[in-house]
Amino acid sequence: MVPDDHLTQSGGFPLVGGPDCIILSSMKSLVSTLIAAIALLAGLFDAANVKAAQPVDVALVLAVDVSRSMSAEELAIQRDGYAAAIAHPSVIRAVEQGLHGRIAMTMFEWANDAHVREIVPWTIIETPQDAENVSTIIREDQTIGQRRTSISGAIRYASKLLLDVPYQADRLVIDISGDGPNNQGAAVTRARDLAVEAGFVINGLPLMTTGGFGGQFNIPDLDEYYRRCVIGGPGSFVIPVNDWAQFPEAVRRKLVLEIGGRVPEEPARVYRAQITFGQPYDCMIGEKMWRNLRERFFLDP
Repeated sequence: MVPDDHLTQSGGFPLVGGPDCIILSSMKSLVSTLIAAIALLAGLFDAANVKAAQPVDVALVLAVDVSRSMSAEELAIQRDGYAAAIAHPSVIRAVEQGLHGRIAMTMFEWANDAHVREIVPWTIIETPQDAENVSTIIREDQTIGQRRTSISGAIRYASKLLLDVPYQADRLVIDISGDGPNNQGAAVTRARDLAVEAGFVINGLPLMTTGGFGGQFNIPDLDEYYRRCVIGGPGSFVIPVNDWAQFPEAVRRKLVLEIGGRVPEEPARVYRAQITFGQPYDCMIGEKMWRNLRERFFLDP
């Protein structure tokens, strides 16, 4: 007698309940599971692409100086000033009044040509809670001052971030703050020109303060240095800070201007980029100061 599990219907098809049928049923179940998983992943990728393709009024890179010419207290004031400004009602209002009602922002610290450290990755700010979340990240961040000052390195890194920005931005802006001239890396004017050619705007927040190790590299006309050597692009401007007490307000005003793309209301305190036919400015002053000090005290390059 032939066992039941070898019985077949006419035409050679297995009887219901045989092992072949069980295998076929399992394969169908596996295929259905794979199809569902692929559909789920496709949905997730589509959602990610939709989010990445979000239009924003501006993609803003905040590049923050942490060179040793700034004291630990000044670094803390700088950190708290940015944190407070980003969540300030006037900044939120500027975001809400934009065409798209949202901006993209990232923040990193810089010092020498080899030192950059991400503080806030690319993030959408659309609501007060978004801004508060970014503010908390900045406020809780800690840093240690680093050697040298490479504004050119900061511009180069910021440019890379803007080239890879994951949003559709109407404007691309680099926001540089620092308390001294470029003294290491490529020439700052070369980095600036490449960034402007790429369609980026560079604004400056020169910190004309004293304190910290390395204050001998401060120059009295840092605002003019930033205006002549650092900033560039349509509507670019400089807001100098002469005292740390001014810092929170200066950051707040600069963010409002950058987010809204507006003309400064107080031009006497905000220096717009402009062509000048006066005496040429030495944009290599920082490199020369470092070279003179190195030769005098036999410092490392």
